[in-house]
Amino acid sequence: MPTPGATDYTDDLRLAHLLADDADSITTDRFKALDLHVMTKPDLTPVTDADQAVEQSIRRTLSRVRSRDAVTGEEQGTSGHSQRRWVIDPIDGTKNFVRGVPVWATLISLVVDETVVLGVVSAPLLQRRWWASLGNGAWTGRSLLKATRCQVSDVRRLEDASFAYSSLSGWDERGRLEDFVSLTRRCWRTRAYGDFWSYMLLAEGAVDLAAEPELEVYDMAALDVIVREAGGRFTSLAGTDGPFGGNALASNGHLHEAALGFLGTLPHDDDDPDSRPHRPGSVSDLRDRRPR
Repeated sequence: MPTPGATDYTDDLRLAHLLADDADSITTDRFKALDLHVMTKPDLTPVTDADQAVEQSIRRTLSRVRSRDAVTGEEQGTSGHSQRRWVIDPIDGTKNFVRGVPVWATLISLVVDETVVLGVVSAPLLQRRWWASLGNGAWTGRSLLKATRCQVSDVRRLEDASFAYSSLSGWDERGRLEDFVSLTRRCWRTRAYGDFWSYMLLAEGAVDLAAEPELEVYDMAALDVIVREAGGRFTSLAGTDGPFGGNALASNGHLHEAALGFLGTLPHDDDDPDSRPHRPGSVSDLRDRRPR
């Protein structure tokens, strides 16, 4: 049930689903295409003709039906000025898309007055979609009519937590690998599901923590509202709520402060030896000693 007094974004959410339908049609048609055109952007990340076609399609539709709204997309930047801004990642997981790995998705969100009010994550090769709007909960399924509600887990100890991430390299490049490894050693289980999927698994309660050291707003906006509406928390590594801090830590809420103690700016309790991070000598020292 919607939260009393919540703004109704039903029409915008329906539009986001239609945009996702169009995106799915384009991406599934181009996935594993023999003539897929792959280019390298200035930041050395790949972009395909499918990424570009999806963003162009979404912008075309928005210019027709939401002409007063601004749009921020990964491939074409920001156009327009408005308190309402659509934020688009045409293919989150482009490297997977290029290599034929079916874990990628289109991320569509609406930001109003710097708050993400709705988000849709559509992963057609997984035959899954996740969505949320402010005050109306988070949902997953194949369509609006075939959906189940998402709810984060109730895990309250790092020793019982499943922690998802994308890769070690990003943490290493930013001088945070030691902190990251320390957190993984405290958690029961770690897996590199990567990209959007880590956060959607968190929203479903299958994962308890997810973090990445460097992200853009289009990588995070849709994930932010879905995690929050599922009962979780989404912040930067500095603990600032929302997807505007350049990196991300998401949790079921119970574990957030503990995780920030490793990855963020919160101090550890020196009176509790178990709360201090263990600092291994090297990455090769990382071994999973917990049950698999």
